[in-house]
This record gives sequence, C-alpha cells and structure tokens, in this order.
Amino acid sequence: MNPEDLKLAGVIGGGVMGGGIAQVLATHGFNVVVKDINEDVLAHTRETVINGRYGLKRGLERGKLSKEQMDAAIGLMRFSTRDEDLVEADLIIEAIPEDLELKKKTFSELDKKVNPEALFASNTSGFSIVSLAGAVERKDRFMGMHWFSPVPVMKLIEIIWTPDATEESILFLEELGRKLGKITIRVKDAEDKYGFVANRIYYAMVAESQRVLEEGIASMEDINNAMKYGYNWPAGPFELMLATKKGWQ
Repeated sequence: MNPEDLKLAGVIGGGVMGGGIAQVLATHGFNVVVKDINEDVLAHTRETVINGRYGLKRGLERGKLSKEQMDAAIGLMRFSTRDEDLVEADLIIEAIPEDLELKKKTFSELDKKVNPEALFASNTSGFSIVSLAGAVERKDRFMGMHWFSPVPVMKLIEIIWTPDATEESILFLEELGRKLGKITIRVKDAEDKYGFVANRIYYAMVAESQRVLEEGIASMEDINNAMKYGYNWPAGPFELMLATKKGWQ
C-alpha cells in the first residue's frame, strides 16, 4: 500500500500527542479518527487542535494555511469513543500514556477488530517494539512511529523496525512521513529507558552537562555558550532542558 491509498487513519489516545498527530494527518488531506475512552479528553483535544498554540487557527494567522485548508482539515477529523469507528482504518497510530501493559492490552483488542491488513504503529518513546508486537498477530505490520512534541512543529519521526516487520511496511511509514513534511530516520528496535536515538543521546547530553556543572567546571551560562558557539547548537543544553519542561522534546 502507498500513502496515497490511505483512506482512513486511526489515532488512539487524545491529548497533546494524539491530537497533534491527527492535526498533521488531516492538514495533509488524510481522514482521521481520534479515539479515546474519555469524552472530556476528546473535547479538549479538538479544542487544542483548532485553537491551541500550535493549532489550525494559529496556522491560519501565520499564513501557513488558507481558510479553505483549515476548514478542510477540520472536516477530515472525527473524535470517537468507539472502536467500531476504527474498523476500516488502514493505519492505527497509538499515542496513549507510557504504560506497557495498557499499550499491549489496547493493541491486542484492536487486533481482533480492525481491518487485518492495517498497519499498527506505536508512538512509544522507549518501550521495545518487539514486546508490544507480541500482543498482536500482525507482527509483520507492527512498528514504532515516534513523533516529537509539539507534533505540528517538530520535523523528526523515528521509524522503529523489528526483525518481523516487512520492508514494505517500513517504506510505507517512511513515505508517509515525507508526505507529511517530516524527516524520518530508520531505527533498529532496542529497549533502553531513555528511548531510541534522539532521546537517548539527549539524556546522555543532559547527564554530562549536569556533571560539568556540579563539579564546578563551568557555570550554566558558560556551558550553554560552549555548545552554542563551539558546536553551533541552536540552544545550549540547559536551555534545551527548560524547553523540554515546557512541552518540547
């Protein structure tokens, strides 16, 4: 299947990540159903997608979207508490909280209900994809698809593959990412508490920056300046940590 053939995408989990993923898909012309068990979460997700800091109206104000494009994107999104609305989906992207057993339970239940040819992808930031795929039969069509927050702004998607995943499935997610205006990197599945590639390297940088500060080698400001002006980083490590606490990743 090519991304052009994607008739319906399901996003499991409202909230910041799920809403952002749905927003990006809809903005690029894809039909999306956002599914959550909580009506209040869905209402908040819809409000954020339309009126939030990185929402569609903000895109209109900044000239990134026309009024017609914004209205079309809103029309392509549905918000539901029913698994039945996902039955015909060609792609399921899971973006629920980082609880391994909850994710496995969710995928196991969906595996029995959703189109058997659909691809499954988890937005997990660190759980082994092999362990998640153990909950489903479609292991050849199960991968990680780790987005970064805020989703409408950040360019990177990590595509995490397992030995069971077919090349066709991997290529589908890579091509879809490109059509969504993202940069994708292909990552071999590995379990590490800090994540896959970007987060794992980021946390190593954070730890070393903290050590340099605690040892009195340099001040926080000088550590930031060392990396900004010595390595052309757009922000220093402590500036990045502050941004992360505000919802950036």
